[in-house]
Amino acid sequence: MMGHQAEKLEELVASSIKETPKKSKKTRFIAITSGKGGVGKSTISSNLAYVLAERGLNVGIFDADIGLANLDIMFNVTIKKNILHVLKGEASVSDILIPITRNLILIPGESGDEILKYSDRALFERFMQEAKILDKLDVMIIDTGAGIGEHIQMFVDAADDVIVVTVPDPAAITDAYATIKTIATVRNDIGMIMNQVKSDREAKGVFEKIQKVARANIESDLELSLIGKINSDMKVSNAVKQRALFCSLYPSSSPTRDMQQIANNVASKLERNVLVTSNESGLSGLFRRLMEHF
Repeated sequence: MMGHQAEKLEELVASSIKETPKKSKKTRFIAITSGKGGVGKSTISSNLAYVLAERGLNVGIFDADIGLANLDIMFNVTIKKNILHVLKGEASVSDILIPITRNLILIPGESGDEILKYSDRALFERFMQEAKILDKLDVMIIDTGAGIGEHIQMFVDAADDVIVVTVPDPAAITDAYATIKTIATVRNDIGMIMNQVKSDREAKGVFEKIQKVARANIESDLELSLIGKINSDMKVSNAVKQRALFCSLYPSSSPTRDMQQIANNVASKLERNVLVTSNESGLSGLFRRLMEHF
């Protein structure tokens, strides 16, 4: 079913490629996912996007968890329409983009299977043309849904980097491992962020347990790396209750320092000032990547 839908959309993607595409900076796509809900995935996604933008990077954050979309709460904004409205011709790309800070744009998304149901050529070509306004993004964070559903796999396949978020809870760890095992069937590099931990020691201990089980049971050259950790702190939950980012509300807190270190690790992978065709950048570049995997 999804393969058939993807074929239709792939034809539209191919037809929208221009003969002389302009050059643009390469966007690095980072998918942030989790094995289960409630582990702080969207909190981490939104705060990481904010910190990277504060450093002067052009950042887009794509809300691909439409069933439980909550980035509007994280950023304290109101979302009226999302990318599916654009694909249906009910809005333009600029209509749905929500500026958060000078360098940070929220892109309200839709689940992958809903996107793939779309197949109108004229409207899709307009969408791809309008999407070029995001070609200058340095990084796009894709906040996926939790679990290992087919549409989540779609975004994971298309990303440059995949980060799995978990907490030191037995059920969450089990679900995180199951997610890693599934992702390992299509890629061998996966990062992890340990959230709500008491210390560096606890974060490393949980990570090493998952790494040990993965090495023993996953038949691939899997490179599992610890991107960082976020200490358990009431300031994080307080910020969420206030519909604010903890990195903005509490810039000197321990969780913010942790997020700064995570941002350091993420930023070190960014390919700055690399010129590529605009077909590979921004929102239109994401759609082209999605089609390459189906």
